[in-house]
Amino acid sequence: MTEVTADRPPPPGLRPRERLTILAALAAVTGLSWLYLYLLAAEMAAPGAMAGLALAAEPKPWTAAELVLMFVMWWVMMVGMMVPSAAPMILTFATINRRKRERGQDHLPTAVFTAGYLLAWGAFSLLATLIQWGLATAALLSPMMETTSPMLGGGLFIAAGIYQLTPLKHACLKHCRSPLDFVLNHWREGALGALRMGAGHGLYCLGCCWFLMALLFVGGVMNLVWVAAIAAFVFIEKLFVGGRWTASFAGGAMLAFGAYLIV
Repeated sequence: MTEVTADRPPPPGLRPRERLTILAALAAVTGLSWLYLYLLAAEMAAPGAMAGLALAAEPKPWTAAELVLMFVMWWVMMVGMMVPSAAPMILTFATINRRKRERGQDHLPTAVFTAGYLLAWGAFSLLATLIQWGLATAALLSPMMETTSPMLGGGLFIAAGIYQLTPLKHACLKHCRSPLDFVLNHWREGALGALRMGAGHGLYCLGCCWFLMALLFVGGVMNLVWVAAIAAFVFIEKLFVGGRWTASFAGGAMLAFGAYLIV
């Protein structure tokens, strides 16, 4: 990206205030997402409250309003779960943009890249909504949106466990764990380029985590403890040392637990 010679110091990175501003914005988006989910879960858990989202688990045709509501719920949930683990990539993009600005080159708001990332998870949210619609129509979901079939639950755990051990999983995880490598190999200029970069990184994260998200149907889509547990695992897998070994170990555990549920 930028040459560094003996008589030319490296360009500055993000200033502390800029880094803090970005992290505060990401924290605010994440916090608001979790607040939204908490309020929805509290409404559903209230005595006699079977309206709204809870009705979406009933084996009946959904209205357009219920479909939109469920899509919004899924997308907000993905924002709350995935934004924290995407923070290093977003900061890396912001750092490169600041260096371009220092050199008088075109640069873009970090929000453009972030929007592309969230659009990728919006596409997944639409797919998850349609899958939930199918499960609800087949009477396979409880009011808290967890599967009522041990066979289905065990099958999802086994499938997720197998996927955790595949080369595709580890290839996607490698991209998620290497922000600078992604920038160096996928940089695109312009607003559309930044949006495509964000969406591309989102697709790698989706390839890394999509089967984990399917497990929400086992523990309960509105079981916020379960949602938080999966989000924490994704964070550890993508950002902590030994993430690949963590993924493999978890895959073995998922296989064993899936077999237990079926038996």
